[in-house]
Amino acid sequence: MLKCNYFCLFALMLTVTLASCDGHHEFPDTSMKVGHVLCTDGRVMALEECDRQGKEPIAVVFHLHNDEKMEGNGYAVYLRDLPDEAFADSVGVAQGTSADLYAHDGNANTYEMYANSGCGSPAANAVFSMWRYGQSAYIPSVAQMRLLYVAKPYITHIIERCGGEPLPDDADEVWYWTSTEVAGQETSKAWLYSLGSGAVQETPKLQSHKVRPIVTLND
Repeated sequence: MLKCNYFCLFALMLTVTLASCDGHHEFPDTSMKVGHVLCTDGRVMALEECDRQGKEPIAVVFHLHNDEKMEGNGYAVYLRDLPDEAFADSVGVAQGTSADLYAHDGNANTYEMYANSGCGSPAANAVFSMWRYGQSAYIPSVAQMRLLYVAKPYITHIIERCGGEPLPDDADEVWYWTSTEVAGQETSKAWLYSLGSGAVQETPKLQSHKVRPIVTLND
């Protein structure tokens, strides 16, 4: 009986020792994080790893989510602005966006702007023309611009390290088109968003303003 007790005690100590050793193994953290970069091959990784592997970054992750109601796993913002363009090339036509200030639907909105047969969209055309790597770039909605505004302090330096244009602070440079039309005035106005203050402003669609495209991240 005594031998059995000693044997059981030895086995228990050996198990604990092995478990303790296993617990000290370190594995690389490959989980996606805000501030990671999207590369031209579609992979997401830390900028240091991107540089080490000789890859080219095209966007920076600014939001992650696990909400089944939201498309994909998160969003990345492209490194550069697109030049000033008008939201629409004529007025009098609703372009089919949701006009919802709280919907993360920039992808769907941009497609509606692009595909609308009654009215062209220079801004949407510019975004569609940049699909060099098959990434579905689009104009963010108001709600998605809010997420970008919140993340701005954490990602601007990463954008600069990638050789991109930092998200601006200058009052004359902070206004961007969203892909959200103004509810009740869809035929003539859409929303601008300020990355300097988080404010929104109703704006005639024929005015030209910058676009900062984003992309949805998918597994």
